Amino acid sequence: VQLVESGGGLVQAGGSLRLSCTASGRDFDDYAIAWFRQAPGKEREGVACITRRDGSTYYRDSVKGRATISSDNAKNTVYLEMNSLKPEDTAAYHCAAVFVLKYFSATFPDRCLDYGMDYWGRGTLVTVSS
Repeated sequence: VQLVESGGGLVQAGGSLRLSCTASGRDFDDYAIAWFRQAPGKEREGVACITRRDGSTYYRDSVKGRATISSDNAKNTVYLEMNSLKPEDTAAYHCAAVFVLKYFSATFPDRCLDYGMDYWGRGTLVTVSS
């Protein structure tokens, strides 16, 4: 099983970018895919989550209104589009997958970022310059 992120890079404050997470190696229909980020010297934090089966989404407050998570199930790819980027968005961004049926499904996607992930990608670095 692999999750591979792409799309990171250097962007100016106020700019936009789109990260991609492509999954392979198993059927991910009953999974939720989440994006996490970890800035230097800080703890990892969840950013957004999407359940693949119904496309419902959840966002961390700090990115709400600036981020859009979406899924192209045919391509097994989940996207995180972020606008109005700020220097504090600088971090390594990782995607991760969690098997929804391990938990009470009604808790998704709102509790998604609290659950232990089953698979992780290696990350893509986003740097926002001021």
